[in-house]
Amino acid sequence: MNVGIVVGNPKPKSRTYEAALHVLAELTGREPSVAIDVVELGPGLLGWGDAGVAAAVESVKSLDLMVIASPTYKATYTGLLKLFLDQFGAGSLGGAIAIPLMLGAGPAHALAPELSLKPVLVEIGASTPTSALYLLDSDWKDSPTLAEWLPLARKILARSGV
Repeated sequence: MNVGIVVGNPKPKSRTYEAALHVLAELTGREPSVAIDVVELGPGLLGWGDAGVAAAVESVKSLDLMVIASPTYKATYTGLLKLFLDQFGAGSLGGAIAIPLMLGAGPAHALAPELSLKPVLVEIGASTPTSALYLLDSDWKDSPTLAEWLPLARKILARSGV
């Protein structure tokens, strides 16, 4: 099974990137076979036909399970992540499992990944069988929310054959 992460933080190798790696490892016990730090794709995201962006899209399409992560900006995911997700056609993820993950400064936007990121992932063909995950950026690694979310998410994924 191919597992990976896609991170849409404007800062390379950010806390969001580390959180996505952590969630994937805690959920699956695996290292990612694909790790896309979208900021590294640079200006190729602003148009169509960039070879680096196309290769990144194809590598994401090869995944069976992925964590799609973003910091919370203005109550939603970043424009950077949106630019990358816009490269996928409707249904193009072919039912791969996606875990929407967002980090934020406080609990006010806890529904942001469920309300803004998850619908986009479904539109591009991902299956999102677990609830989306929102973690405070101050305690994402030792988060009680993550500790509570993991057992149910593992159970759901096991039922999905993951």
